[in-house]
Amino acid sequence: MSIQAHLSTLQDKHHILEQMIGAEAKRPLPDFASIQLWKKQKLLFKEEMERIRSMYGTREGDVA
Repeated sequence: MSIQAHLSTLQDKHHILEQMIGAEAKRPLPDFASIQLWKKQKLLFKEEMERIRSMYGTREGDVA
């Protein structure tokens, strides 16, 4: 898998978690344990994307 493809996959997963967090937060009785877990996962994806970008000099806008 190329670096660009890996970044794109990480961005997709990050976005999906963002949507899941938003949807769960809007429920009348949100599952805060799930939200907390998803936020941690989302942060790990973000940190991995930043690490890859800094290693390869890729900017966020470079990945479609």
